[in-house]
Amino acid sequence: MTPAKPPNPPQPPAAEPPNSPSPPAAEPPNSPSPSGAEPSHATSSPAAEPPDSSSPPGAESPNSPSERLPFFVYGTLRPGERNHDLFLRGRTRAEEPGRLAGAVLYRGPGYPYAVEDRQGLVHGELVTARPEEYDGLLVALDALEEYAPGDPGNLYERVARDIVRESDGRPVRAWVYLAAPSVAQRLRAHGRLIDNGDWRTT
Repeated sequence: MTPAKPPNPPQPPAAEPPNSPSPPAAEPPNSPSPSGAEPSHATSSPAAEPPDSSSPPGAESPNSPSERLPFFVYGTLRPGERNHDLFLRGRTRAEEPGRLAGAVLYRGPGYPYAVEDRQGLVHGELVTARPEEYDGLLVALDALEEYAPGDPGNLYERVARDIVRESDGRPVRAWVYLAAPSVAQRLRAHGRLIDNGDWRTT
């Protein structure tokens, strides 16, 4: 009889490839962070605001204290004279002796005129107004001296000049009422000069 065939040996099961983890899907750049997650990078700084260009640095208004010059008085506004109490009493912070170089004094009808002259010297007082009184005092003194800017009929012109303070010899910029050009011309021709430049001693 035909010998029986040996049974076929069982085939080992097919080996499955090892499970390799799938790489995570790449996130697109700048993807939004999940809700509630803190970003890992620092937030950008807010844009800088442009500087305020309405007032340039160091600019001052015409009425600022640096433009409010003291006054140099040499006639009826000096202490003890008739207009001092009427116009200056209680409105000044300081009154101190000073002198104006480059001017001489002429006698007027009850008051003097200062006229520019390189060789001259005029004695008077340097008057510093109280800040709260300055604007009113400036208007009052302009009216007293019959001065109006640009008026050809002015008897005086208000000009800024350096006044030497007697106490320390330092120059101080101040307003001075000088004889208007037409008045100065007549005084030089026919006026009476005050030789020592001090109206109070005449």
